[in-house]
Amino acid sequence: MIECIELTKAYGHVKAVDQLSMHVEENTITGLIGRNGAGKTTLLKLIAGYYHPTSGEIRVFGENPFNSLKVSSNLIFIDDQMSWPVSLSLEDILKAESKFYPDWDRGLAERLLEYFFPNPKQNYHKLSKGMRSTFNMIIGLSSRAALTILDEPTTGMDSAVRKDFYRALLKDYLQFPRTMILSSHLLNETEDILENIVLIKNGELVLQQPVDDLKEMAVGLQGKAEIVTDFGQGRTLYHRETFGNDTVYAVVKNDLSEDDRHRAIKLGIAVSAVSTDDLCIYLTDQKKGGIDDVLSGN
Repeated sequence: MIECIELTKAYGHVKAVDQLSMHVEENTITGLIGRNGAGKTTLLKLIAGYYHPTSGEIRVFGENPFNSLKVSSNLIFIDDQMSWPVSLSLEDILKAESKFYPDWDRGLAERLLEYFFPNPKQNYHKLSKGMRSTFNMIIGLSSRAALTILDEPTTGMDSAVRKDFYRALLKDYLQFPRTMILSSHLLNETEDILENIVLIKNGELVLQQPVDDLKEMAVGLQGKAEIVTDFGQGRTLYHRETFGNDTVYAVVKNDLSEDDRHRAIKLGIAVSAVSTDDLCIYLTDQKKGGIDDVLSGN
């Protein structure tokens, strides 16, 4: 569905996307994960054909998405910058949007509108930020577009609405499969609905792999500093954190054998799983030390 080869988008001397190569399979839900400013929105707008790349190659539906009628007619891009004429009510907007998408599900749109908005005649511009995001989500799901891009779709939503949104997205996707890209800087809320992860940092690809593989990628080791350091010698280190004067928590590549685990336990090292959200934070950390090092002046 999507292929990027050494894709770059530069603004002067700043590269928002830098030599990035990745692919997205058809009829999958892919999470685009990265910290704020990582280049997620720029990459998504390149995929949507909003921007022309500085260099590299991008193919969507087998062709360059920039100024492509095929891409634009089979894609919807949802973000918090959407706007409509102030004279239109929420139900008016849905009626207008339905004319642009051949697979638009009118029944779904009406049911979601009734569920989230008791007054369908209210004005979009008078909604709170979270309610705007909720309404945008209704359009994104109801469009049933072959390629649905959701850029930080839950901005401003409260916890209950976010849960409803993720449930609605997954249930509708299972019934009507299509290609979805969901960008976020938070993985803990979305990992259960994602199949694949694309993690980026400073516009560069950090990793791309199935969510299940990411869950097994790392392991945490906690114990006396000298013992953990010796045990972790030669292993790939993703994160290290010091507690007090003699305790260390280290996150390393999960290539421990059963014998390694038994040896760690005998040495007094606690071996634990590492959440995908924490691992993504460690992999995209800008600094070698943590906030404790900043506060202590180290």
